[in-house]
Amino acid sequence: MSFDYDLIIIGAGVGGHGAALHAVEAGLKTAIIEAADMGGTCVNRGCIPSKALLAASGRVRELHDSKHLAAMGIQVGQIGYDRQAIADHATGLVEKIRGDLTNSLKRLGVDTIRGWGKIAGPQKVSVQTEDGEKSFSAENIILSTGSDPFVPPGIELDGHTVFTSDDAIKLEYLPDWVAIVGSGYIGLEFSDVYSALGCEITMIEALDNLMPGFDRDIAKIAERVLIKPRDIETYSRTLAKKVTPGEPVVIELADAKTKETVDTLEVDACLVATGRIPATKNLGLEAVGVQTNRRGFIEVNDKMEVVLDGKPVPHLYAIGDATGKMMLAHAASAQGIIAVENIRGQEKTVDYRSIPAAAFTHPEISYVGLNEAQAKELGEKEGFKVGTARTYFKGNSKALAEGETDGIAKVVFRKDTGELLGVHIIGLHAADLIQEGANAIANRQSVTELAFNVHTHPTLSEVLDEAFKRAKV
Repeated sequence: MSFDYDLIIIGAGVGGHGAALHAVEAGLKTAIIEAADMGGTCVNRGCIPSKALLAASGRVRELHDSKHLAAMGIQVGQIGYDRQAIADHATGLVEKIRGDLTNSLKRLGVDTIRGWGKIAGPQKVSVQTEDGEKSFSAENIILSTGSDPFVPPGIELDGHTVFTSDDAIKLEYLPDWVAIVGSGYIGLEFSDVYSALGCEITMIEALDNLMPGFDRDIAKIAERVLIKPRDIETYSRTLAKKVTPGEPVVIELADAKTKETVDTLEVDACLVATGRIPATKNLGLEAVGVQTNRRGFIEVNDKMEVVLDGKPVPHLYAIGDATGKMMLAHAASAQGIIAVENIRGQEKTVDYRSIPAAAFTHPEISYVGLNEAQAKELGEKEGFKVGTARTYFKGNSKALAEGETDGIAKVVFRKDTGELLGVHIIGLHAADLIQEGANAIANRQSVTELAFNVHTHPTLSEVLDEAFKRAKV
């Protein structure tokens, strides 16, 4: 049977783009289908514009910290900023990267088909374009449809006074008082932006602790460094039971366990940062007998093959947020490469433990692998004890020179073999430092081996060097 393409990818986000580039390198005739903006969530509404906002607002924060600057002999005058210019900085970066992504696909000969793509049957895809419905066949299909912000019941959006990160990255205005529902990556990063630009913040978290996704030692320091010194009020174990847009925005707060109303807030704006849900509706999965799980994710194995009743569906793969495995742009890209490798007969699987994550706050937070609680749970199951070691930025020469000494690095390892299980960092350039830990975990190295690595002096990397040396097997 002849096909129009060796591979069709539905969704041109970071995952789909990475898969397309790798497929072309592997000699596969490839097409990519996109209904909205090329680059998906990360480029247009996520990682890229938010990092531009964080970079600009971070400069404002730094210049306002006269005590820190004075300690290094620097004096500054009145500090100001242009909100629209900061927003334009983010928009300009999005346009550049989106253009670069589009041009790279064109340059490599990937056919870009604009419209809503869905599965029309085994190895068949239909696309609703401006010119009507078109049909294509492909030997293999990858679904890379991404995710959308999750909005809990009871919260009403208007896109202006009550909004998600999709609208927040536009920075159309700066509310005097903004509530942020959720204290994960998105909530933390926007609290960093808003507080640097002079907004008062109330952070509302439904779980028992703020920053529930982080190692508890890291979260405690993050609360001390990123929350308490800033104009941020916090609630934990508290639901935003009802949020009504308007001037003011009215938020009904409830006890997370009893669901009984405990307070009412009136604020200028509310950012809903409660995570993301898969964009997997209207994909035609039923045409090949596939259903999403109860949370809407497409079930896959570690080869990224779509699974039905525990068995792979022939020639059908899914990657990225739509799978719910690890909702990070670089994880999607890695999954795309793994999917293509399996398509070309090179059996490979994804090693999720070695994929790092970061929050680009000031200072940054990053981690890879297992936290201490997860490692101990695994140890009980497999019969080994867990060790930890910590080092502090306040003892690092480069951090002292920068006057940025808040932070720690924590390593988690097996006491029997020394295998590195996790690395957790909060501090200056933590997002860059974590890669050493990620590479070590990918290679299943031991802290004993890592303790003999030589690090440049004086650099922040010596924080990890010291942690590996302190780890006692």
